[in-house]
Amino acid sequence: MNAANTSFLVLASILVLFMTPGLAFFYGGLVSQRNVVNTMLSVFFICGLAILLWIAFGYTLSFSGNTAGIIGNLDHFFHQGVTLTKLTATKIPVGLYSIFQMMFAIITPALFVGAVVGRMKFKFLLWFIVFWSILIYYPMVHMVWSPNGILASIGTIDFAGGTVVHINAGVTALVLSIFLGHRLSYNEKTKHYNLPWVLLGTAILWIGWYGFNAGSALAINNIAVQATMTTTVATASAMITWLLIDMTRTGKPTLVGVCTGTLCGLVGITPAAGYVTIAGAFWIGICATIISYIFINVLKPKLGIDDALDAFGCHGVSGIVGSLATGLLATKSVNPDIAKSGLFYGGGWHLFGVQLLATVVTIVFVSVMVVIIVTALKAITPMRVSETEERVGLDLGEHGERADYTVARNSEIIEYQTEFKGQLAKLNNHVNMHKD
Repeated sequence: MNAANTSFLVLASILVLFMTPGLAFFYGGLVSQRNVVNTMLSVFFICGLAILLWIAFGYTLSFSGNTAGIIGNLDHFFHQGVTLTKLTATKIPVGLYSIFQMMFAIITPALFVGAVVGRMKFKFLLWFIVFWSILIYYPMVHMVWSPNGILASIGTIDFAGGTVVHINAGVTALVLSIFLGHRLSYNEKTKHYNLPWVLLGTAILWIGWYGFNAGSALAINNIAVQATMTTTVATASAMITWLLIDMTRTGKPTLVGVCTGTLCGLVGITPAAGYVTIAGAFWIGICATIISYIFINVLKPKLGIDDALDAFGCHGVSGIVGSLATGLLATKSVNPDIAKSGLFYGGGWHLFGVQLLATVVTIVFVSVMVVIIVTALKAITPMRVSETEERVGLDLGEHGERADYTVARNSEIIEYQTEFKGQLAKLNNHVNMHKD
């Protein structure tokens, strides 16, 4: 065992896990006050569900055996027969590699929760994630990250999850939004519950993303350092690009805009982090933000799609940009393990063509499978809450809880006032008795 690499992957795994509660704060701060509990719970409960699914099905379907280059087998169901202490090529235990991949299986379905807030039944979401993980996520991991996978075999490169995580989750969000239809409050401007939470969530995600990207090197080496640098640069260029567009277009920089731009940069650089130069990362951040901004603010209103928190606009669109940009900007000078450099570094059109094909295959595969899963589940359990429940809010309707601290505080004040009035009445009675 390489102690340095093992320690690095333990830290990276913790950082990726940290991203999920960070996403809960990010989404929870953006939604309306009546849907905060539902939104945060819908993100956070996936930690438990995805861990159990990964232990039972995920690892074996992703990395054990091979069926037509699309999925593995069930030989290691519930990790039976897996030698957890066996060492990988970078001298880390197989068990630790499984844990690292497990954290990706947690955060990925949490991303598309942002598209369905305020109108999806919690029970439907739970069962959808179960079938989505087995029928979509694990096959995507196998196709891209298993040496036997069909997309890996044609030369697809995806350093930390452009296709597997972000295009996958983004396209899922888009299809779910179409099935659900508009919120009843679609034409009303949402009053965000807590903007400081949005900033807190963004900061946690940025910090955790170093585990996501640098950790995907699976060792303390030059590629991990490069991924750390490219992640930082792309995120910064994306953030400032969104800020400048906002200031030019509306005259006002916004916290939500800056945080959204930050995420676009993080998403865009994910597939390319260990393959591109610093200059390449700079341009990926800018391009990812510009194209996502255009989709969210120009195209989405015209299409009439109610992706509530822009899960597709941020993760799907920026993920597509990053995946294709990898085919243009990847270079063997950064990572000699890739077969060919991208177009802009003398490798010709080959890598770009491969990345384009992988992106299209991902979009089509995910779209078709989501349609199948949703259609089947809708025949068994309702997908959308009732109009009454939606108007009241899913916090009370689905969970019987609320995050309305103002009301809670007002209730305290009313109790104190009542108690004070009672004490005052007793004092007045006492004084009157003495007067008599």
